[in-house]
Amino acid sequence: MIRYFCVLFFSIIAFAQQDSLTVAVPDSLTTYMFYLDEVDLLGDNNSQKEYRRLKQRVYKVYGFAKLTVSNLDKIDKTLASLKSKRDKKKYFKIAENYLTEQFEPRLKKLSYKDAMILIKLINRQSGLTTFDLIKNYKSGFKAVVSNTTARLFSLNLKTKYLPKDVKEDFLIEKILNEAFANFILVEQKPANPINFEELKQYWTSKK
Repeated sequence: MIRYFCVLFFSIIAFAQQDSLTVAVPDSLTTYMFYLDEVDLLGDNNSQKEYRRLKQRVYKVYGFAKLTVSNLDKIDKTLASLKSKRDKKKYFKIAENYLTEQFEPRLKKLSYKDAMILIKLINRQSGLTTFDLIKNYKSGFKAVVSNTTARLFSLNLKTKYLPKDVKEDFLIEKILNEAFANFILVEQKPANPINFEELKQYWTSKK
């Protein structure tokens, strides 16, 4: 999978279904082992329930975020090797058609809340917002149109992953670290290093 995946994702976001509790962990092992660290920021039962639902969403879409950037350089290297604009355009169209055929059925099953988490994780893994990726690979006009459409579903393609500023983002990072430690998800390093221990201390002090 290549970086262009995120463009495909938001070209079909209007098909997103209503919120679902379906759990799909395509990137995980089949044996589940859990441990909880000493940080308790979950509060009452309702907060714990929301945390469990957030965990399901992270498990569901982390694999998509990884796929978006796992072969980040392939499309760039291929385009760089092509001499003419015609060849580049032809290659890009082939890649687009392939991705649509392979991933559109799976992406249609994502809810808008799944999409919100995916937007953040794409930023975590790539270092760029989805808006910027669409702008770079398609056009500024396409990026604006895509973001306008996404806003109809309460989504913002310019959303960044900010685990030090947004509590939900910190909880996502907590979920990821636990999943990596327990071999539930296979880790892909983020574009920018994240010191989870410092984040943990910061949010514990805020509590």
